[in-house]
Amino acid sequence: MSSINELKDKRIVILGFGREGKDNFRFLRKLFPKKPLAIADENKNIGCRLTNVKCHLGKNYLKSLKNYDVIVKSPGIPWKIIASFITKKQRITSQTEIFFENCPGRIIGVTGTKGKSTTASMIYEILKKGGLKAHLAGNIGKPVLNLLRTAGPADVYVYELSSHQLHNLKKSPNIAVFLNLFPEHLDYYRSFEEYARAKANITLYQKKDDYLIYNSQDKIVGKIASKSRAKKIPVKGEYYELNKAAARAVGGTFKIPPKIVEKAVRQFKPLPHRLELVGTFKGIAFYDDALATVPDATIAALKTLGDKVATVILGGFDRKINFKKLAEEILRSEVKTVILFPTTGRKIWQALLAASSAGGKEPPQAIFIDQAGSGAQYMEKAVKSAYQQTKTGKICLLSTASASFNLFKDYQEKGNLFKKQVFAQAKTKMNKRR
Repeated sequence: MSSINELKDKRIVILGFGREGKDNFRFLRKLFPKKPLAIADENKNIGCRLTNVKCHLGKNYLKSLKNYDVIVKSPGIPWKIIASFITKKQRITSQTEIFFENCPGRIIGVTGTKGKSTTASMIYEILKKGGLKAHLAGNIGKPVLNLLRTAGPADVYVYELSSHQLHNLKKSPNIAVFLNLFPEHLDYYRSFEEYARAKANITLYQKKDDYLIYNSQDKIVGKIASKSRAKKIPVKGEYYELNKAAARAVGGTFKIPPKIVEKAVRQFKPLPHRLELVGTFKGIAFYDDALATVPDATIAALKTLGDKVATVILGGFDRKINFKKLAEEILRSEVKTVILFPTTGRKIWQALLAASSAGGKEPPQAIFIDQAGSGAQYMEKAVKSAYQQTKTGKICLLSTASASFNLFKDYQEKGNLFKKQVFAQAKTKMNKRR
């Protein structure tokens, strides 16, 4: 679909009516005010009362797809569940694909299992200070389709790209930033290999005049980079330093003076829930790393904060990820207590016991937070335990190595509840700590 105008005479259904689905609908309705549109969503309670719109809601929503020429799919709906409901004659597209195919400006795509939002935001600040007409788009920025109406050749779009947005994409950005790659979203993809292939689309279709900025310390990313036709710029660094290195490299491709780049990096304010210091209360430093939803992110947090980490809050939604490496890192650290949420808390504990048996080192104390009721109540119990168990001068780290969805709406709710309880319980009298 090389042009938006090709949608004019097609029967269109918007698959998924969450945040991006609503953006898709608003864009298409402005583009085609009188055109009949359709919405398909599993949630039958979304309140689909829209003029000239046919709604397919509830458990059989996917059966409606056969009636449409173009399916504008939201990224949260896995390809594997729609495969049996579509034909080769249908066009499956997305907000990201429509934007990429019709944007007249330059696109900087940023991906990686972790660090995308921070790096994209930092790049945006560098470009702005460098005098470019920059826009922050994608998961962390403005809805991209609405940006198309005013887009011109001088515009530069910093686009944070998840694997879901990259999946099935047939065009890569002018500048691609690839930070890291480790197991994630294994409930969404059939395998880690499929997840990796989706991520690889950020550079697969790049041309020889494009740029690929990649983490040369990540073996899988390096292997993907070796097959790219783009000009390659390797960067190194751990955690936040990697984000900085990648952002600086993007500034270099635009020939922004180093002084301006460094000023932007120095003045950049870290995003919430990313190894964020909440504060020190009763002698304990509390860190909110709620976005650490995979073991590798928690491992990086432990390495960054070092030996002062005495308590870690772990566990959450089970995405079939292996916790062996995390257990080994915890045993190497000075962590004395692990506070464990269901359901992966039990899996993490079993991994710790196995690593302890193999390595001969005693595991930390385990506190299981079970049957607490609401997510807020789970967090209240966890933070209370952290106050009781963490010694003065040490760190309590919220870095669950698991997704949030079984207990919390998302990582943001988890992090905000953590902060709320840290502040609330700082004012209460606690039992004497060890």
